[in-house]
Amino acid sequence: MQIRRIGALSLAKVLAVIYAVFGLIFGLIFSLIALMGAAFGGMAAESGEEAAAAIFGLLFGVGAVIALPIFYGLIGFIGGLITAWLYNAAARIIGGIELELE
Repeated sequence: MQIRRIGALSLAKVLAVIYAVFGLIFGLIFSLIALMGAAFGGMAAESGEEAAAAIFGLLFGVGAVIALPIFYGLIGFIGGLITAWLYNAAARIIGGIELELE
């Protein structure tokens, strides 16, 4: 059996979900690091500027949990469209991927 064609939108949707999950994981890690930085910065803050910087870091870290999954999902979707298009073009020229199934 050969895979002769991949549905571009189908692959794009699958990769968008996979990349969004990666973005959520990276966003959570980034958020935890930013929260720790904000906590330590807030404890060491002597002036209002340093406290404001700690609050900004806190908001930036929490925003990463929202922004990174959206950004990664969008990149995955676009990458899926491009990948499917390239695969389909190559498969027309050299044939598809061969699979042995039982």
